[in-house]
Amino acid sequence: MKTTNIDQLDRSILQMLQRNGRATLNEVSESVGLSPTPVARRVRLLEEAGIITGYAAQIDEVALGYGFSVFVSVKLDKQIDEALVKFEAAIQLFPEVVDCWLMTGNRDYLLRIATNGLAEFERFLVGKFTKLPGVASIESSIPLRRVKVGLSRIA
Repeated sequence: MKTTNIDQLDRSILQMLQRNGRATLNEVSESVGLSPTPVARRVRLLEEAGIITGYAAQIDEVALGYGFSVFVSVKLDKQIDEALVKFEAAIQLFPEVVDCWLMTGNRDYLLRIATNGLAEFERFLVGKFTKLPGVASIESSIPLRRVKVGLSRIA
């Protein structure tokens, strides 16, 4: 099954599972108007095609005490493969870095850092992050509020 060959029933199944990954086949089948056996087959095909890549619990960072997020743009001093690999390996070791994207434009990476407050972010930034070799500059932005919680685009 290829991405371009999924139909509206597949999209409905994906939307249901994205909202509730613990939904039973019976719940999914009721939601999409198809019996459980074809739903199970479609889910298996979506998994085999790599469209469904896994199932996970959504965690409330605030409830865990990490309600302070900061977006950090990073520019490396060199944009060569070795520098990218070293930077990416280094940030894997920081639990504070919860998201990281390699970017186009005037910055090389965009990271989201989750901490329990400004003081912890400062300790992370000064004590760990700025000590990474190859980082030429960083720019931090503090979000005021989340406007939309993203789900994968299906439709």
